[in-house]
Amino acid sequence: MNASVEMLGDRWSLLIIRDMMLRGFRTFKEFMECYEGIATNILADRLRKLTEYGVIDARADAWDGRKLIYTLTEKGIDLAPVLTEMVLWAADHEETGNQTLVQLMRKDKEKFLASVRSRWVEGQSATESKVSPKDTG
Repeated sequence: MNASVEMLGDRWSLLIIRDMMLRGFRTFKEFMECYEGIATNILADRLRKLTEYGVIDARADAWDGRKLIYTLTEKGIDLAPVLTEMVLWAADHEETGNQTLVQLMRKDKEKFLASVRSRWVEGQSATESKVSPKDTG
């Protein structure tokens, strides 16, 4: 438990992983445009830490070497069931704006998790299936 809290124990790290997993975010700019309003220095620090922990990977963009593209590693993808359960737990105990996502998860959790995994394993962007920012709150 201590190791997972050390790696993921702050709000921003979990939100970054959520945005990568559910919204297909891959760039610093996409994270900055998130409605939660993370400060640039905090975002840079969390991306660096998640990279150091091996949860995400950062590579130079093939088209613009100055820009980094972030991807989930296998270790990061393995967090999909944990984040799914956290979303479902929150929906059971609080009024949330993520009912579309919750219904999708509840309808067929295994299929939902398989789709998240396949997008990242195959290196595809999740942009085709992005969920509204209000839907994942």
